[in-house]
Amino acid sequence: MREQAAEITLGPVLFNWQPERWRDFYFRIADEAPVATVYLGETVCSKRAPLFEPHYEAVAERLSAAGKTVVFSTLSEVVLKLDRKLVQNICASKEFLVEANDGSALIHLRGRAHHIGPFMNVYNERTVSFLAERGARNVCLPAEMPAPAIRALCEGTRDLDVTIEVQVFGRLPLALSARCYHARVHGRTKDSCRFVCENDPDGLELKTLDGRPFLAVNGIQTLSHDYLNLISEVPDLHAMGVSRFRLSPHSCDIVEVASVFRSVLDRQIAVQEAAARLDAVKPTAPFSNGFYYGKPGYSWNSPAGH
Repeated sequence: MREQAAEITLGPVLFNWQPERWRDFYFRIADEAPVATVYLGETVCSKRAPLFEPHYEAVAERLSAAGKTVVFSTLSEVVLKLDRKLVQNICASKEFLVEANDGSALIHLRGRAHHIGPFMNVYNERTVSFLAERGARNVCLPAEMPAPAIRALCEGTRDLDVTIEVQVFGRLPLALSARCYHARVHGRTKDSCRFVCENDPDGLELKTLDGRPFLAVNGIQTLSHDYLNLISEVPDLHAMGVSRFRLSPHSCDIVEVASVFRSVLDRQIAVQEAAARLDAVKPTAPFSNGFYYGKPGYSWNSPAGH
């Protein structure tokens, strides 16, 4: 099994935050968070990208100066000419690594070192091998993969020059649509949305007909209502060969979340203490870990021995 130092990574902000808030969030990450790699870029809606462009340079410089590796993420769904152009422009940059979240990016990245994001369908070792031959150096696995599949994939790719990354915190990305849910619920069209998604910094909660929280939506994206929390499973994931542990940004204290996960990886605190600290910064929705155990994703399962 590969023996690699464990890193905490921070995925791109999935939501439409106010640009200044977005910038200040990353400034704080640069100054305070024990994360090694930070992903930047709009992965959900190309219409949002221009809102953050004025801050990309300052944010990337601040993160780089703090010793963080900056990776720019591409869109996860490419439908329009605008989308294709955005992906092409990101991939054209030679200054930073790029994370491909859609197959269209691979055309531009072939032969160059790059990352594969969680929106790509990488479910087995043959896919990892195929991508590695074309330049992939890191693969973030889809969130729904259970522990046996992760273990098998790590074992089957241990001789490749590829690191394996797994999301361990945050709402889970489940699906994408050509339609914008946020616009529709407010009686608007996708083209005239007026960026109404900015009203929901962690996604818009959906409920069933009997009023139970069910999912969350973020523009064209469907997310879990619950927040993934694999703090108790981190030691086992590292033992399998996973070396990068991704946090998905939310409006809770992500610096504290990163510190907790880092402390567990460094064996400075027990997972029981870590779980209690995460409960203290818990978002309004419950935690879940069901996919890891091959159960419904929204469920919570107590690890053996805890």
